[in-house]
Amino acid sequence: MRVVIAEDNALLREGLVLLLTSCGHEVAAVAATGPEILPALLEHRPDAAVLDVRMPPAFRDEGLRAALAAREHLPDLPVLVLSQYVEESYAAELLSGGGSGVGYLLKDRVGRVDEFLDALERVAAGGTALDPEVVTELLTRRRDSPLDSLTPREREVLELMAEGHDNGTIAKALVVTERSVSKHIGNVFLKLGLPPSDSGHRRVLAVLTYLKDPRSAG
Repeated sequence: MRVVIAEDNALLREGLVLLLTSCGHEVAAVAATGPEILPALLEHRPDAAVLDVRMPPAFRDEGLRAALAAREHLPDLPVLVLSQYVEESYAAELLSGGGSGVGYLLKDRVGRVDEFLDALERVAAGGTALDPEVVTELLTRRRDSPLDSLTPREREVLELMAEGHDNGTIAKALVVTERSVSKHIGNVFLKLGLPPSDSGHRRVLAVLTYLKDPRSAG
């Protein structure tokens, strides 16, 4: 996998480079400031981009803006955004672009190497990888929505789907059968007004359609 990394913290940036290269991936380019990101992405057209939300010079949302701009030129570019804190508005804005291959993780998750690499691979494959804390924030801020009609178990299934897990992983996490998971997913789709289907593409669209609602940002 060819990856472009954008991170202003030199220690974390070099750590990501070392981690990815040691796992057999190629780091095509690194960016230390916001203005460097988009040119690097357009030049190298990587298999995935790992971008910090806040980058120099203003440390606001330079990484997010670059991600959104890059996806206008490269709609299928998988983007995994890193953030120091849970910032629901940033997550919602990234998701509102639609499409697949998007992820939003807290930087603490990078230290959990296996989880980070798994998230990056899911995003590169066109799936989603949302930090559990981000998912919780987004879901709990929904009001007056079909979410109110979900059972506690259906909410658990939706949260795990949003994190990017497949049916088998969800079944193990909840200690139920995959058949039960499929049934819960079908109920979730119906209550959200979506056709019941377990296809990977529709799963991604269902999660994004649900989470990108403006009301999820509060």
